[in-house]
Amino acid sequence: MSIKQHVPNFVTLLNLLSGCIAVIFAVNDHFIATALFVCIGICFDFFDGFLARKLNVQSALGLQLDSLADMVTSGLVPGIIMYKLIASATNANGVFVVEEGWNKIINLGGGQISLIASIGLLITLASAYRLAKFNIDEDQQMYFKGLPTPANTLLILSMPLILYYQYSVTVAALFTNTWFLIGVTLVSCYLLNSNIKLFALKFKDWSFKSNAMRYLFLILSVVLLITLKFIAIPAIIILYVLISLFNQKQIN
Repeated sequence: MSIKQHVPNFVTLLNLLSGCIAVIFAVNDHFIATALFVCIGICFDFFDGFLARKLNVQSALGLQLDSLADMVTSGLVPGIIMYKLIASATNANGVFVVEEGWNKIINLGGGQISLIASIGLLITLASAYRLAKFNIDEDQQMYFKGLPTPANTLLILSMPLILYYQYSVTVAALFTNTWFLIGVTLVSCYLLNSNIKLFALKFKDWSFKSNAMRYLFLILSVVLLITLKFIAIPAIIILYVLISLFNQKQIN
């Protein structure tokens, strides 16, 4: 086996390493550092596939390794972040006052876990199911069925970033509302495993005619990022889903 066959897998392992570091930061409530390492991991996730295609060394091993790395970076991390957000909103960390009784705290071996905040971990379970389905689905070459896990992770990550950098009373009211966070969790789980066809940013050629939908999305995304900053992330994900829904017949 030549060295070049190992190059994409090494990059995939860098994605996994980035995800592991992001988990450590997320557990310790350092969401800015978490976001940084998740973004680094997602970059590695893009380049491992790119390198595998360019070097013509795609393999079944690489496919499985890629999903295992994504399970950490784009599966475990967003679940932990949502757990932390819900825990804060329900006073699991002594931040907000809620009614006694529906927010149960279980003490185990000196540690605590919030039952209602554990709903956030459904994102991790849904991500695992989505990645497993993707591995055995031969149709998803130029499009996705359901929201890709990296896109979903960016959606969840944007919430603490917006709270830190673009704080407002409205934002705080939403992102510290338990029911809103649970709603986002359930919508996230649905989108990950829905049968909605979502276009992939893969170009067969560079012509505008055959890639109008992709060019439109990229241009609007840049405009949104410049004008809205971190608030643009959920807006872009919503835009991605809406453009895909309105162009179902063109996605193949």
